[in-house]
Amino acid sequence: MAGADWSTYYEKTGTRPPRNTLIRALDAFDREGLSSDRFAVDLGSGSGRDTIEIIRRGWPVLAVDAAFEAIEGLMSRSDLPGGASIETQLSRYENMILPRCDLVNAGFSLPLCPKRAFAAVWQNIVATLKPGGRFSGQLYGDRDDWAGNSEMTHLAPSEVLDLLQPFEIEYLKEEEDDSVTPRGGAKRWHIFHIVARKL
Repeated sequence: MAGADWSTYYEKTGTRPPRNTLIRALDAFDREGLSSDRFAVDLGSGSGRDTIEIIRRGWPVLAVDAAFEAIEGLMSRSDLPGGASIETQLSRYENMILPRCDLVNAGFSLPLCPKRAFAAVWQNIVATLKPGGRFSGQLYGDRDDWAGNSEMTHLAPSEVLDLLQPFEIEYLKEEEDDSVTPRGGAKRWHIFHIVARKL
């Protein structure tokens, strides 16, 4: 991903619908009934395809991204609801400061965390979630074409299950597919789609 043209990526993905894992997590909260002090964090928010849905559902949200153009794109979206309760944080995962929250969403973003930092970042995510809170998002598997890149994290199925020990797994789908990246390049994907509730 070195030298990636993130502006092009945000342009191509920002108007796509919210990810299925986020919808599953939000629907689960809706079924349970929402507390008045609910709060969500969207990690690697990009230009907001998931953030907008979180806000639309009535959640205050902290959008975290390491790219200024992502935050700028999110805050300038025409579909950002007026009066939205949104905070932003320009930060890499290793340096982010997370508040206690009910939902951490990380749509296709955590694999961009360097492997050397991933364990500490994951512990930060687990610690920030309240009991009954949820993680929704994606992790990359060890058979992904980008596996071996030291600036990313790829995990074996057993490692994913180990990470999820503090959670009740509500949805876990392992996917392998030959497809293309948002920029149009051919790629073998190995992805874990996850929704999990903290015990």
